[in-house]
Amino acid sequence: MLLCSIARGQVSPVELSKVHAYLEGNSCTKCHDSEKQLYYAKCLDCHSEIKNLINAGKGYHSHSEVRGKNCWNCHSEHRGRNYHLVNFYEELFKHYKTQFPLTGKHKEINCGSCHQSEFISDNKIRNRAKTYLGLDIKCSSCHEDFHQGTLSGSCDFCHGTDSFNPAPKFSHDRTQFILSGAHQKAECASCHPVTRRSGKKFQQFKGTAAAGCISCHRDVHGGKFGNQCQSCHTVNSFNEINRNRFDHSKTNFPLIGLHQKVNCSGCHTRGLTVQINHNNCTDCHSDFHRGEFISSAKSFECSACHSVNSFAPSLFTIDDHNNSNFKLTGSHLAVSCKSCHLTSSGWKFSITETCINCHQNNHGADLSDLINTNGCENCHQTKSWEAISFDHNSTGFPLLDKHQKIRCGNCHQNKEAAAAKSFVFSITNENCETCHQDIHAGQFALNGLNDCLSCHTFENWIPNNFDHEKTRFPLSGAHSKLKCSACHNEIEKNGVKFIRFKLEYFRCAACHL
Repeated sequence: MLLCSIARGQVSPVELSKVHAYLEGNSCTKCHDSEKQLYYAKCLDCHSEIKNLINAGKGYHSHSEVRGKNCWNCHSEHRGRNYHLVNFYEELFKHYKTQFPLTGKHKEINCGSCHQSEFISDNKIRNRAKTYLGLDIKCSSCHEDFHQGTLSGSCDFCHGTDSFNPAPKFSHDRTQFILSGAHQKAECASCHPVTRRSGKKFQQFKGTAAAGCISCHRDVHGGKFGNQCQSCHTVNSFNEINRNRFDHSKTNFPLIGLHQKVNCSGCHTRGLTVQINHNNCTDCHSDFHRGEFISSAKSFECSACHSVNSFAPSLFTIDDHNNSNFKLTGSHLAVSCKSCHLTSSGWKFSITETCINCHQNNHGADLSDLINTNGCENCHQTKSWEAISFDHNSTGFPLLDKHQKIRCGNCHQNKEAAAAKSFVFSITNENCETCHQDIHAGQFALNGLNDCLSCHTFENWIPNNFDHEKTRFPLSGAHSKLKCSACHNEIEKNGVKFIRFKLEYFRCAACHL
């Protein structure tokens, strides 16, 4: 009883602080043993939140410079009601002792920005007034998880404390898709677009499909070449083609013939990946024929004459030519194409099928009606220009007797022309003196015309058709036995000598003396 009285008389020699005032009286053993000794374990029995942090190795009290020290070295008691057990000075506090050293932007912000009750998960600590305990060192304790749980909680795997964006610690090499070529220059949002999830801005990084190029790139080929894009393209540029592996036969234009030797840029002038027209040869080749075979209805197929193995020689055959409006016959079969189709302005194949397009018109304006209507075949043949098949009977002047044996030029040669071989065939004057000399000096002309056939024939020059009985002086008696020259003698008139057959006077004294 005496010991108890002595103990009660010595309890609380100086008042406890306000927070421990409720222990004054019979609660000394909450902190002391019977020998008045203090044990920090008794402190932790009450301050379980500190004990839990120490056991978990978290917070200031678990730091090597603090752990194991007696609590009263910093928080002594029995110093009066107004004594502050915790003397905390923010500007002097060594934050590295909390296992969360302040770096980067964290060094610049106010303590209260992070140490807020709403960031504390432990309800017992959260309800304390102005406490620095209980704040987790996870970024998500203060920062909203922009990734919405899709990534691990180790933010420092990618981010630093200087800035949230960009993520300087992130390396794509640690992913299943190592960036190479042009991918190294691409913006992150190109593959990881910013969207909205749960009403908030969100950018998905983990779980993005990367099995093939079409995960990010549009397949402009529509699946025609499969999903092995690297068989043609490289990662350096979409326009960079792996020519050694590219198979042009899979396109709509397989390379055959001389096309196999053409450099890619010869056709793909705007880049290998820019789609080009290839339905017509003129999409790449200049039209050598300058539109000659293009109609409003349909373009002529170049393959009708040319092949991909060579532009020349042409595949256009004689049979093809004979299916046109101009069949090749006779000497035309031996004539080269350029003889008819190569002009001073270049090749021309759509030509008017008239003889004078290729052959010189030796007739000039003569026979123009026939020549302009391609009527040359009325006289000539394609076998030879000299082979004449003209029917003279169709002219109204049939060739009889000696006329059948003479050359055309004997009658039709233009004697007035300077050229030796100039002919006139359109002869409208059919009088004998057109070709033959009138040796009678116009004696028998009637109204300017001579009727030679009244005396002569086409067989010879002898006047077999002449009948003296039809004249004004029929021959009778001794007259019938006379030679013609007995009465018809040669005279000269106007410098021309001729035999006078047509007598003006028939008196006997004209011949008889």
